[in-house]
Amino acid sequence: MVKKSWKCISTINAIPVQYLIDASVYVFRAYYSMPEDMVDDAGNPINALYGFCRFIGDFMEQVTPEYIAVLFDESLSKSFRTEIFPEYKANRDPAPPELKRQFGQCRRFVRAMGLMEHASPRYEADDLIGTLVEHGRQRGRPSTIVTRDKDLTQLLAKDDVFWDFAGKGKLGYDQIPASFGVWPEQIADFLALAGDAVDNIKGVPGVGKKTAEGLLKHFGSLDEIYGNLDRVHEVNVRGAKTLGAKLETHRDDAMLARQLTGIACDAPIEDAEAALQPSAPKLGEINALYDEAGIGTALRRQAERVSDIYRH
Repeated sequence: MVKKSWKCISTINAIPVQYLIDASVYVFRAYYSMPEDMVDDAGNPINALYGFCRFIGDFMEQVTPEYIAVLFDESLSKSFRTEIFPEYKANRDPAPPELKRQFGQCRRFVRAMGLMEHASPRYEADDLIGTLVEHGRQRGRPSTIVTRDKDLTQLLAKDDVFWDFAGKGKLGYDQIPASFGVWPEQIADFLALAGDAVDNIKGVPGVGKKTAEGLLKHFGSLDEIYGNLDRVHEVNVRGAKTLGAKLETHRDDAMLARQLTGIACDAPIEDAEAALQPSAPKLGEINALYDEAGIGTALRRQAERVSDIYRH
């Protein structure tokens, strides 16, 4: 294990935080924000790779975490959710070949940086993050989830943080309702009611975001809503008089959706505690990747600075 200097302590005189990065969000962000004409000598695009490497380098320099993992999605078409509902995410187009290639390079870069990199054919990155949140919680260690995906707010407890790095910034547990309309523990129920078009989850037909918010504010949870359908007419939302019958008609839809919107926190991850602790970057492997991609000196120097921090 690399012995770290004081520079590498994420929190002084406090319990260290574990940082869990939702990698795909930042790979896609780089792919769509960096110039398309960034290519290697063979003409292969490197825009997503370059932007993602810069993001990881910036993050490591700014945060110098003691515990960190970078989680990837392995497949959009295969997971335990598609076994439950084959149409889950079926509305999404597959990643183009030039992006798939760069995803592989990004995963290679994370490993070369000495960071935990993990993906699963059965569990999505959200589930891997959820599992590591639970892993940390059992050890009294809070998590900062680095993402732009609101679905992951459901994992937050009082000491956890949702961080849209280089975006809207940090949100704590108590700030989630103001941004997303419901409390973290209600997010999965909210999505089950209102649906999630991004993931092809229909929810309850005719129940929109405002209605879902009103129902959860009044009853607290999906189970309580369905346990009190005879009182739904009391909720101050449009169409409340007929809402109970609509919810009853689509009970199965709501319960199916709830199986899809909840994040699993029991994915198998071996040696998580050791893997979460970063080691010094392998500069030879990083430079070999950069040579292949035709990436110049700025990112190489950044990797060297990170290496200096973690070698002391």
